[in-house]
Amino acid sequence: MKATLKNTNVFSNGQFFVGESSFLAEFPFSLSDTISVDGSSLFVFPGFADVHVHFREPGFSYKETILSGSRAAAHGGFTAVCTMPNLNPVPDNLEALKLQLGIIERDAVIDVHPFGSITRGENGRELSDIEAMAPYVCGYSDDGRGVDDAGLMKEAMQRAKALGKVVAAHCEDGTAPKDSPEAEWREIERDIRLASETGVKYHVCHISTKESVSLIRDAKKSGVDITAETAPHYLTLTDKTRSDDTGRFQMNPPLREEADRLALIEGVLDGTVDMIATDHAPHSEEEKSRGFGRCLNGIVGLETSFPVMYTHFVKTGLLPLERLIAMMSENPARRFDIPIRGYTVYRLDEEYSVNSDAFLSMGKSSPFTGTRLYGKCLATVRDGHAVYLDPTLLV
Repeated sequence: MKATLKNTNVFSNGQFFVGESSFLAEFPFSLSDTISVDGSSLFVFPGFADVHVHFREPGFSYKETILSGSRAAAHGGFTAVCTMPNLNPVPDNLEALKLQLGIIERDAVIDVHPFGSITRGENGRELSDIEAMAPYVCGYSDDGRGVDDAGLMKEAMQRAKALGKVVAAHCEDGTAPKDSPEAEWREIERDIRLASETGVKYHVCHISTKESVSLIRDAKKSGVDITAETAPHYLTLTDKTRSDDTGRFQMNPPLREEADRLALIEGVLDGTVDMIATDHAPHSEEEKSRGFGRCLNGIVGLETSFPVMYTHFVKTGLLPLERLIAMMSENPARRFDIPIRGYTVYRLDEEYSVNSDAFLSMGKSSPFTGTRLYGKCLATVRDGHAVYLDPTLLV
């Protein structure tokens, strides 16, 4: 795509301009670079990477598609995402995986790296074709479900270890009370033991409890090869901040108590939490309109992730901007061995109210709707081509 801009500081071939330019060449920088243009609030960052999204295709394209999801990601500044395998068919074998890869090749506007499932049909009873899928996946996950069988999980870890792949676990112990903190941290505790025994690259999805933070911190100190993600909503919202009865506050794991939120923040600050992921999980309007506690779990987050984190953590002085960029780009890219092949341009001093109707995602259910945030994405460039441009910049 060739795009002409007006009245803004832009860049091409590694040089900055004021005036017209086309986004047609890679901008040479390292992943740690953060650039302020002419002392303004216009910043160029390496493209963000989200290792936990649901693009719903194949199987549930009425919720989201590879095309709409990747466009939403580009709108948020992401040039790479990792998609979870709760699809139809589940990518538990090479044939099913190649169906998804074909759609990605045809429709994705950014780099989309699929997970293969750990177990067939994500049923927790039989392992998937782990070796056959290895060249095509960023790792293995049964996201949406925990793997309750410890022996099966250990075998999955051993096979992933032999392939140099990550096991990314949705930790939810089926024997614990639903939505309880124990359901999360008990399975993390078990998996840490298995990861220590197998030496696998182990990643914990969407942690939300103070116990999870403590367990992961101790595991890192003991030498376990473990990383963890949390999401902007767990860092900024609690079970007491839900403002209405709508499904926009319903997700899995649920929003927790203030003590959990503060522990997560501490984990971000001390490096226990390695990366920010959104768990972008769109549903149809009907599926999210049944009221809190009665609708499907899942919210969208790609188009608000950086602004939420920038507003609440960088602008307030809690977190250096460079650390946030590392958590949203360099850290996930390194852990999952995915390239960052682009960059994003943000105007950091622009304040606005979140309007979910303006999202490019088909999903509109966001707990941040109506929230005032700073940081507007003006452009996202992948492989030298603009994959998102703010409409106000077009001539």
